[in-house]
Amino acid sequence: MDPGPNRDKITKSIDDALQLSKTYGFSGIETGHVVIFFMLSVITKLIDCTLEDCGFQSGLSEAQESIYAIEGPQDMDLDVKGVSTEKQNEHRAQLRRKNTAMALDAMLMMVADRKIQSFLRLIFLNMPEKFSTLSQRLSLVEAHKMELETLLTANRKIDDLLMNIRRVSSSAYQPNNKRLLGVLGNMKYSGSMLGQFTGAGRAACWVIFDIYVENAIDGKHLSAISAIEVLKEMTKTLQAINEASWQETFKALWISALRLVQRAREPLEGPIPHLDARLCMLLALIPLSIGAILKEETDVSGVQGGKNLPKRLGLVSSLQDLVQYSGLLVPPSAVVNAANAAASKAAIFKANYKSGGGNPGMMGQNDSSTKPVGNMLHLIVEACISRNLIDTSAYLWPGYVVSSGHLKDATLSQESPWLNFMQGAPLSGPLIDALIATPASSTTELDRLYNIVLNGSEEEKSAAAKILCGASFVCGWNIQEHVVRMVIRLLSLPLPSSSSTQGSVSHYLSQMSTLNALLLGISYGDAIHIISLYGMVPDVAAALMPICEVFGSIPPPSNHKPAIVGEISVYSVFSCAFLCLLRLWKFYKPPQEYCLAGRGGSVRLELTLDYLLLMHNNHIDFANSSTSNRNCNNIGPSNEVPAQPLYIDSFPKLRAWYFQNQACIASTLSGLCNKNPVHQVANKILSMICRKMNKPGISSGNLSSTSSSSVSGSSVSTSDDSYQRPTVPAWEFLEAVPFVLEAVLTACAHGRFSSRDLTTSLRDLVDFLPASIAAIVSYFLAEITRGIWKMVPMNGTEWPSPGASLHSIEAEIKEILASAGIQIPSCYPRGVPPMLPLPMAALVSLTITFKLDKSLEYIHAISGQALENCTGGSSWPSMPIIGALWTQKVRRWHDFIVLSCLRSPFGRDKDAVAQLIQSCFSSFLLSSCGGSDFTANRGVGALMGDSITGQGLQLPMAPGFIYLRSCRTFQDTYFVSEVILKQVIEWADKLANGFSSIGPPQLKSGRTPLSSAACMAHQVAMLGGGLLCVAGGPLLVQVLYEETLPTLLLSARDESMKDPGPVSSTLQGYAMANMLFFCGSLLWGAERTSPMLKLSFLSRRPRVVGTHMDFMAGVLDGHILLGCDHGTWKAYVSRFVFLVVKFVPSWLRDIKLDTLKKIASGLRSWNEHDLALALLERGGPQAISTVVETLL
Repeated sequence: MDPGPNRDKITKSIDDALQLSKTYGFSGIETGHVVIFFMLSVITKLIDCTLEDCGFQSGLSEAQESIYAIEGPQDMDLDVKGVSTEKQNEHRAQLRRKNTAMALDAMLMMVADRKIQSFLRLIFLNMPEKFSTLSQRLSLVEAHKMELETLLTANRKIDDLLMNIRRVSSSAYQPNNKRLLGVLGNMKYSGSMLGQFTGAGRAACWVIFDIYVENAIDGKHLSAISAIEVLKEMTKTLQAINEASWQETFKALWISALRLVQRAREPLEGPIPHLDARLCMLLALIPLSIGAILKEETDVSGVQGGKNLPKRLGLVSSLQDLVQYSGLLVPPSAVVNAANAAASKAAIFKANYKSGGGNPGMMGQNDSSTKPVGNMLHLIVEACISRNLIDTSAYLWPGYVVSSGHLKDATLSQESPWLNFMQGAPLSGPLIDALIATPASSTTELDRLYNIVLNGSEEEKSAAAKILCGASFVCGWNIQEHVVRMVIRLLSLPLPSSSSTQGSVSHYLSQMSTLNALLLGISYGDAIHIISLYGMVPDVAAALMPICEVFGSIPPPSNHKPAIVGEISVYSVFSCAFLCLLRLWKFYKPPQEYCLAGRGGSVRLELTLDYLLLMHNNHIDFANSSTSNRNCNNIGPSNEVPAQPLYIDSFPKLRAWYFQNQACIASTLSGLCNKNPVHQVANKILSMICRKMNKPGISSGNLSSTSSSSVSGSSVSTSDDSYQRPTVPAWEFLEAVPFVLEAVLTACAHGRFSSRDLTTSLRDLVDFLPASIAAIVSYFLAEITRGIWKMVPMNGTEWPSPGASLHSIEAEIKEILASAGIQIPSCYPRGVPPMLPLPMAALVSLTITFKLDKSLEYIHAISGQALENCTGGSSWPSMPIIGALWTQKVRRWHDFIVLSCLRSPFGRDKDAVAQLIQSCFSSFLLSSCGGSDFTANRGVGALMGDSITGQGLQLPMAPGFIYLRSCRTFQDTYFVSEVILKQVIEWADKLANGFSSIGPPQLKSGRTPLSSAACMAHQVAMLGGGLLCVAGGPLLVQVLYEETLPTLLLSARDESMKDPGPVSSTLQGYAMANMLFFCGSLLWGAERTSPMLKLSFLSRRPRVVGTHMDFMAGVLDGHILLGCDHGTWKAYVSRFVFLVVKFVPSWLRDIKLDTLKKIASGLRSWNEHDLALALLERGGPQAISTVVETLL
């Protein structure tokens, strides 16, 4: 019916007669709403009447009865003469049965009609609360199904009725196989994509898991978002996209994490081995993410602890399946004892169960005649049992407990020191050492330790803090999340009721030894990285800021000695807290990283202190507005969250330094007058660091100059009598350090300071106030980036020489990269001394003077990352020089240093980046075409590597591993996006040409080769999406949607890609659509529930997806001309719309109606009528009238 006054009158009369707007609560008289609710009303009323006629209670409410029923059921008036009352009643009953049967037939005809199904689907998708009235009726029909079939002799009519209406309520889109994508229409699109793969191909469908977990282990990049949240959403997304069972989904997740551990099961010796973080991922974060998924299932079902729910059953089956992957279950040597202990626990339980004991109290009784052999599965099961994901019946699984035979001279398990601690043993030296080395086994032990930190004596508090930050923090996987929260809570010391500044200072000073123990504890090894994996970086930042503010404002005593000797002082506590805070974000980033990215620039979302505070305050808002837990069990007082948000303005000293540091990075220093307090402090610092040098010093009157006039002929007195150390608060000291650095660096550049003098002066600064390393790093990196300092020869005379180690390391780097398919040129010709910019030479000379002491790790962590990052600010290839110098200092770190140097070529060489990306695709695709083993060295194994370390570095090195370790050094991420997309297209073309031409002639146009090619293109797209997401994150995905892919579609084809043929062009469009969709779905998902993910990513989705859909609509409407092949465009649009409709229909509610109508019109012109209708159906309430008009 055409729009006009007649249609409006008819619409209004229908609404007035049936009172639809009053019944269903919609305003206005829109034809679309009236039509769909008319159909819903008729079907609902027919069901009610059928139930009433059969003597059952209908679903009518009192309000509805007042509308439809006037006086209740009435007897029928029949004009029949000469008929007995009995026959009249029988005739009435027959008519009633016939009438009811006709009503049932009418309902069947209605609900079987595709248009009416679409009307009902519109209500279900866009107004589910209105559809619930029909769902209630269906429940009543199902409850009385047997009686209705008997009374109505309906055979299977009731089943057909229920099936057709339930088909409406199935939100999953079922495509028309014959029309979708034309030439590829023979693929089983309505079935599971995963079902078309076998062997290594099935593993390749989960490559995103492997990419994410390996990328998350890179400790050089900290995330403000919990890996638990990311893994939870990623698992749900991949399960939906692959249309896999939960058993296979969880199994793939476990196997990816097991591969992660095996890849570096014997870590290289170096400052940060990362094995602890890898085990944390496998044994803590993945169980917690699975626990969050199971909790959602429990909340929806309302069944607490339901063992028979599908996801929980899938978890159990996935764990049982892991038994067959013995190669992945071999434990690293560091956890063999823990694995054996877990196996022994299971063996004891099994023995007691078989003997009829079944008493948990008997768990301590061990049969010492046999020795169970433990593996990684035993540790995984223990992690799941401790979090109530499964129960102890897992100990009875077939093949779970394996014995290695009789014990002859084996060492029996020793009594846990935690047992002595819980029995009241005092915290003495041996017990403290044992507790530090042994992880706690329960939260009860942690709670007692936590109370000691709060209420014990000074010595007990310090000891308990060290224990908390020991093995329980690093490898107490079953209780690790509780330990992390406890430590952060203890760092957030509650202030006393007195709010005075003096009271706050006294309070912090009284807790100095405890704070020092906690700060040193989280500075060791992988501790900060583990905190990051739990998403607690914003909370740590919020805890450290008041500590820095208070201790940085307290002057040291007049007899203060260098803080680096290990004594606890105001300076040492401040330095440790301050450097821990700076590790949480890249405070030293060179200026170009802070500029708005443009073409040829970097597109990354880097953490800043402001962003961390924003995330922390969002934590608080969510905690205050919701009673839900954050995927972890409550742990008493340590789970409390501060009620008040924090802002940087609350910390004036820290705020002043923060802005000074940004100014130092962005521009050169401004001048100071002689009377400026900073000038005076700088003079004192210069006097201190020059006291050992009997030569002309640095002018105290010319600090304002940044030129050679900074060097004066006046001497600084070096006599000990006149020498005084600057006893100023740390903040004042740090404020003056950049001016001191400028003076000494300028003096060295003009020959008034030797290189040795410069290194010694810098070392004196760090010895006196360790936090000075932050100012040194920030200033030197900024100066390196500016490129204004002369190059100095590293010849062993003035500056340390890398010697022959340089060429050795360069050769090793080239060999490793060549094994991954990457060729790079030599940068260091023999006979020419290597050169470094003066600030870089000074920085590396300073760092090699540091002792490798565990108590100094908080300094090494800052300086080590600075050395790697400073090479990115210079055009000169300097990382191998730095690596060679450090190799000479610590020879046992050789392999670790070489692995770190592998990143350096990719920061400046686009050709090397392109080769690396090509190698990733080649290794993944050429090796995943066959195989039967889920973990075979194909696909994921060839891409990521099975083992990176063993007896040194293992060759060939997997290109995917190199990519994940190097992708954050890529300067031009626009270029990376384009290379990845072009690789996806090129491989789609190769797959189409290869699979359509191989084999016997009669198979060239067969279905199997084409479907196999499409399946491989699916894998190519998934790999491309994963590589792109880790290279640039949300911002690069946005660039892909808004710029990269539209530009490629609009551009003319390369000569090599012209006239690709129908199969190739279609497969290219298919692959591009898959990649675009995978990137978006991994980032945004269907319905993000985490507030952290919403804050970080989700807000961009409506604009980004809307912009891309507008582009599609513009092309389909004829307003934009394409440069690509028409078959590619048709396949691209059809596939992308199909994926969005099927998997993430919620995206469409934010798209403009006009855009949806144009895309639907274009799809209909390609005979994609079902897809066009499905698109509009999911467009939200705004699209209802459009769908109705289309159907009518």
